[in-house]
Amino acid sequence: MEWLSAENVVAVGTAVIGIVASAVMVWYERRVPRRKRIGYRVQMDNPIGENVSSGRANVRLGWFDEAPGMADATFVLLRIENDGSQSIADNDYTGRELHGLTAVFAGRTIRGVSVTQPTGTDHLMDHFTPSAGLDYDDGTLRIPRVPLNRGEHFKLLVLLSGGHVGSEVRLIGGIRDGEVSPNRSTTPDEQPPLFSRAARLITVMLTVCVVTLALIVVLRDDARPPIGCQKGELKVIGSTAFAPVVRELADKYEKDCEGATITVDAHGSTAGVRELRTSGGASKKGSPPVVALSDGPKPGGFPELRESRVAVSVFTLVVNNKNPVYNLSLEDVRRIYRGEIRNWKQLGGPDLPVLLVSRDANSGTRQVFQREVLGRGEIANSSLDCIHKDDPTAPVVRCELDSTDQVLATVAKLPGAIGYSELNLATGNKGLHRLTLDGHEPSVEQLEHGVADYPYREIEYAYTYGDPPADSLASSFLTYVSRGSGQQVIRTHGHLPCGTPVGLKICGEG
Repeated sequence: MEWLSAENVVAVGTAVIGIVASAVMVWYERRVPRRKRIGYRVQMDNPIGENVSSGRANVRLGWFDEAPGMADATFVLLRIENDGSQSIADNDYTGRELHGLTAVFAGRTIRGVSVTQPTGTDHLMDHFTPSAGLDYDDGTLRIPRVPLNRGEHFKLLVLLSGGHVGSEVRLIGGIRDGEVSPNRSTTPDEQPPLFSRAARLITVMLTVCVVTLALIVVLRDDARPPIGCQKGELKVIGSTAFAPVVRELADKYEKDCEGATITVDAHGSTAGVRELRTSGGASKKGSPPVVALSDGPKPGGFPELRESRVAVSVFTLVVNNKNPVYNLSLEDVRRIYRGEIRNWKQLGGPDLPVLLVSRDANSGTRQVFQREVLGRGEIANSSLDCIHKDDPTAPVVRCELDSTDQVLATVAKLPGAIGYSELNLATGNKGLHRLTLDGHEPSVEQLEHGVADYPYREIEYAYTYGDPPADSLASSFLTYVSRGSGQQVIRTHGHLPCGTPVGLKICGEG
């Protein structure tokens, strides 16, 4: 099964563990931490009388030799703390006696008690008085009803005689909606663990799963071949504006699919469509290995051609940088291309003659411009060098060039020149700048955000002669273009893929 990969198994396992861990922690938060709890532990139980072992030798300490019954004296440091999730008040102790808790030192006699004062808990010392219930006899120590905020503690240093070091020490008492119980024994300076053993185990399990998944993602080979790699040769012709996209797509496909050779030969949308029809008509093996890209739909009269909608392309008008005009109305553009505007000063610009730098008749960029912006064809060609009129009767200089790159280079060189280009190709060129139309900027981002007022845009079509076989290189390449990493290549070149949600809507309306 295709989904049963290592990374998917780890990802699903991590998700399941995460859900279970979350459920356990929610249960824990709802059930356990809400209980009040007093924990206690013995942090020190040391002998201080005769023949006390100290390091490597036995040392005789005679501090209590003269006191009767103190030869076997011991010190016990007892820590009592609120290790629950709620504060404990004096009325939370459930005993009927004046005191709240009772410490029992089995087999030993209490000789004296000292209360240590934890930093920041000065208020606790007021509760350790005989009137509050502090008292002891034999091996029993009665501890007052000391209120403890969450995390607070106090320590009792108890001087004892008789019995043995390590004899049992118990803390007896009750807490309303809670319990009194021993917790883990630690040294005086050791901090109790921040997380419980269960929490630590869950954390370790999740960490192992996440690290494993990360290693799989990092180390796996992401250069997976496109869906249905095919071998053979394919020729892609047509749009020069879309040619940079197709070249990168072809390079990536060839790299991923060994045995595939894709040649890109762009000479204009109309020329590509006509060449495709000619190749298909001459082919004796059905659909030839040729794909034609066109800026906009094919002309009428080509019923054999089958279309695939690939992307939405945005185009722009450009002028030389010596012309400070940055916005034109649609009507002004139409007047310019009808030859009614002969000098830029008629539009508030500099005293420069208008030079129209256009594409040849096979250009899809030109056809989109005429269809979407002008609403008609351009005036006749009147110049070969884009500078001088070959026809003295022509109202303005107008020349035709074979590619978008030639148009951009010529506009950047000639003051007063105006031309048109695919948006991404016109971005970042020195010597020229783009124009807005009626204040609307040429922008793919605007389209993606639902702003569709900019008129100079069109759908990019891919045509084949009839339907190519499903196992052909042409069919596989078109699938690659319209899915997965192919869409990302299209986007990086400044086009909107038809496969995206917004692209589907615009391409469907086209």
